[in-house]
Amino acid sequence: MPASRSPRRALAAVFAACVVLPLSACGSSGGDSGTADASGKVEGDITFQTWNLRANFKPYFESLIADFEKKYPGTDVKWIDQPAEGYADKISADAAGGTLPDVVNVSPDLVAPLAKAGLALDLDKAASQYKKEYLEGAWASHQIPGMTGTYAFPWYLNTGPLFYNKSLFKEAGLDSEQPPKTYDEVFDAALKMADKTDGKVATLANVPTVEDFGRYGVELMNKEGTAFTFNDAKGVELLTKYKELYDAKALDPQALTATPESSGKKFLTGAVAMNPGSALDLGNFKKQAPNLYKNIGITDQITSTGHVNMYVMGVMVNARTKRAPAAVAFAHYVTDAAHQMSFAKQVAIFPSTAGSLDDPYFTKEDGTDETRVRVAAAKSLKNAVNYTPVLFSEQMKTELRNEVAKALQGKESPKEALDNAVEACNRLLQQQG
Repeated sequence: MPASRSPRRALAAVFAACVVLPLSACGSSGGDSGTADASGKVEGDITFQTWNLRANFKPYFESLIADFEKKYPGTDVKWIDQPAEGYADKISADAAGGTLPDVVNVSPDLVAPLAKAGLALDLDKAASQYKKEYLEGAWASHQIPGMTGTYAFPWYLNTGPLFYNKSLFKEAGLDSEQPPKTYDEVFDAALKMADKTDGKVATLANVPTVEDFGRYGVELMNKEGTAFTFNDAKGVELLTKYKELYDAKALDPQALTATPESSGKKFLTGAVAMNPGSALDLGNFKKQAPNLYKNIGITDQITSTGHVNMYVMGVMVNARTKRAPAAVAFAHYVTDAAHQMSFAKQVAIFPSTAGSLDDPYFTKEDGTDETRVRVAAAKSLKNAVNYTPVLFSEQMKTELRNEVAKALQGKESPKEALDNAVEACNRLLQQQG
């Protein structure tokens, strides 16, 4: 991920999700949002841009494009694949220069500045007939606070289940078959675990992120999209709870500097009782920690709202395309149920189309680690939401993390820390324009 040169360039988590998502994609050519007319004959030349997908998925995309061109004679799709390095800057330069391709794979964070600039087609106006084909939370993920409309078709989704160590739960006198589901339950379990082990086993290894505030039920932003609001009473309550965990060593003492790798290592060695993970991690446990592998429990992400967090990619249509009917038809084709399903069978992602997650591929276990994790994740995705605000940039994440650290270390009260984080994030928001 390139360092952004300005808040506008931050194009926030392009991709915070990259730890979870095994592939990334982004990228259209062509009046103001929602003005291109998508009715009419599907014909003409269009360009389609992805991000670093050609190396691993060239046959898939070549076949998909050939099938589309066969279905719509007179169309020609030119596929452009950009390298991962410098992609956000490339999008910014193309947007400024009027050279965005016609169809572009985006994340919600990336589509936000393009929609504000009038470069992303409003699908609620231009292609509302397709809305019912997608999961409600996935369709909503490319909506921008303060704007009406939806600015990309949802494409693939991902989420991570939570692993927990059943033997550590048993040793602490906790029910290993009924792991905590809500934040209150996990806080209670964590304090018991720390007390029982004299602080040697932490339950959690990571400080709260903006997603945690969302899953706790905190209103992260006002509806107009003009200010962040996660310093309300509920936000302060969450950070106060984390401070209590930190003091009791129920939150790993090294959580302030933790990376996914370091947290995974702590879980592997039994120093941490719960940690997010993937099928790949299960394979590692099998080789490196057979006792842990035997005692692995798989549960949903912790949430007090009843909705887990999803990571989502989308396919945007350039509002200035000269070939709107073809661009919209192709963007829909890439993301329709049949093509999402075939893509999901090539790589560990999940379709955003309604009903697809009921397919046996996502519901039936066959005894392998891969399906154990896939089935658990798919089940939680049906009503998942993207908690990370689309306007929340990488710089804002850093501001929040720094203030959370000060609160946990006792340098500031949770209220002071969140007030400072919100003030800094709102200042950055204003700079985004």
